[in-house]
Amino acid sequence: MIDSQYEDTGYRPISCANHDVFEIAILHRARLRLTWIEKNVLQDEIVTPLDIETANHEEFLIARSTTGKIFRLRLDWIREIRTL
Repeated sequence: MIDSQYEDTGYRPISCANHDVFEIAILHRARLRLTWIEKNVLQDEIVTPLDIETANHEEFLIARSTTGKIFRLRLDWIREIRTL
């Protein structure tokens, strides 16, 4: 049953192991190479994870790109995580 307060966005929770990778990278300010699909386009970028936030039953990674841009990425869009 969907909570009438929120629309079903299709979000699928990620594994605890992947969640741990993000949390450890945030704590250690470690860089990650992420591959994800956004708007049907495959993205591949090195990022510094800053935080994880939850909104409307979805989880997002707040990250900084190598160019300094801070962005928000839905966790279930991420297809590959590589620690650097």
